[in-house]
Amino acid sequence: MTGYAPLDVPKPVGDGIWIIDGPPVTCRRMPHPTRAVVVRLQTGGLWVHSPTAWTPELGAALEALGTVAHLVVPNPLHYTHLSDWQARYPEAQSWGVKGAVTRAARQGETLAFDHLLEAPAPWAGEIDQMLIRGSRSHTEYVFFHRASRSLILTDILQSLETAHLPVWMRPLVWFSGADDSDGRMPSLLRRSYHDKRALAASLREMIGWGPSRVLLAHGRCYMKNARGELERAYRRELRKGLWDEVAEEAAKREEP
Repeated sequence: MTGYAPLDVPKPVGDGIWIIDGPPVTCRRMPHPTRAVVVRLQTGGLWVHSPTAWTPELGAALEALGTVAHLVVPNPLHYTHLSDWQARYPEAQSWGVKGAVTRAARQGETLAFDHLLEAPAPWAGEIDQMLIRGSRSHTEYVFFHRASRSLILTDILQSLETAHLPVWMRPLVWFSGADDSDGRMPSLLRRSYHDKRALAASLREMIGWGPSRVLLAHGRCYMKNARGELERAYRRELRKGLWDEVAEEAAKREEP
């Protein structure tokens, strides 16, 4: 089975924050485990990041925690179950990126958000957010829940444990760079970031938030040594960005 049982159940990872492990979704014909993150805001409303499949049992469990107030699609890929949640919670505000609307349209689907994530967010002060810069084709926001010091990531870091994957898929995941033995940004996604300096600057800023844990949408979460895991996972990107800065400074000194 692909995933982290029990599925469709809020699991507490800190005060006012839960993860929901959902059923797999297929990406490039490969089943990937999915995970949502739920934060209870000071208003009592629930902030749901990258919603997984909705079930009546999950809905009942969420009602015991609060009222679903915000549905967040952090990149162009994680909208699969949004429409179901919008139908179940018509009063909730949906937030996303333009690329998700475009991608859904190419798939013959209609997707609509109440707000884009670039707009001022009502959870400011409780959850920090930032666009990871440097890519022309991929838009991804990362989030930091201050109270629990939890960093919430979607696709820019994956750590897929082979025990939770079909046997035939395991070498492909290793080749992509998303295997848990050295979880990092998948190679195809990494190549989409043309501006390595901007990417490195974003990653340094993100690491500078000082998380105590990293919650991932795909694979094993890092519940301790968060900074060390992030610096390991992004060592290539951070090193490349540093060398680009050094080379640029050297070029400026050589100018007449």
